[in-house]
Amino acid sequence: MKIQVLGPLSAEVNGGSIVPTARKPRQILTLLALYPGRVMPVPTLMEELWGTDLPQSALTTLQTYILQLRRRLGTAMGPGGGPGSPGGAKEVLATRHGGYLLQIPPEAVDVHEYETLVARGHSDFEQGDDESAAAMLRAALALWQGPALVDVRVGPILEIEVMRLEESRLVTVERRIDVDLRLGRHTELLAELTELIARHPQHEGLHSQAMVALYRSGRQATALDVYRRLRGRLIEDLGVEPSPQLQRLHQAMLTVDPALDVQAGPKRGSTFDLYAV
Repeated sequence: MKIQVLGPLSAEVNGGSIVPTARKPRQILTLLALYPGRVMPVPTLMEELWGTDLPQSALTTLQTYILQLRRRLGTAMGPGGGPGSPGGAKEVLATRHGGYLLQIPPEAVDVHEYETLVARGHSDFEQGDDESAAAMLRAALALWQGPALVDVRVGPILEIEVMRLEESRLVTVERRIDVDLRLGRHTELLAELTELIARHPQHEGLHSQAMVALYRSGRQATALDVYRRLRGRLIEDLGVEPSPQLQRLHQAMLTVDPALDVQAGPKRGSTFDLYAV
């Protein structure tokens, strides 16, 4: 079995899709897939499907959805007395006391590969191995095919999972840009950073990276303008000044601080922390 949640939901067995078309069975499959090998309690599944307003038939309906998923799984696994038998489907989508689980290895789900690559990338970053860190983080981000679970109508439990995944993706993008800046790839980053700060107009970390990339590309005035526009938004929308780190970065650009030059290798801090206390 191979399951993808970093984009549209995909679940294949022997090349055949087992993704149901109905909304609620898709939610069940997704929630079980996010925690392979772990029991998902019935109350959690019910909360995802119906929130706090449970119908009287909630348990029976949930059991029906599980049965439907097992039928799709059994059909995809194929006929015979082995893994394609009804018993085989029950072993993969298994019932346990108080809940259900997908008995599949973690590596069958793209999230596991993504998180493994991110962990390796972060480790390489902290050790100053920038080339390897960049490769690992790029490979992790390449697994994304769009917003997480873009074609699944999520309930309260999956909504939290989507937020967690999207935040992880943004943090990974930031770290990969940090590595690229340390490797002197500032000019290549300009288009990407322009799009990112437009999508995240109050994100100080991304703005600091855009400022540094512009500054190192010989565009000091544009870098200072990025700061000016961000400061205006923060004051107008939130009534706050930029963080001390960002203010010190701005001041460093005004004074042409040599610390803003490319610094790769042993220096392990992020761009945003160049001027942290």
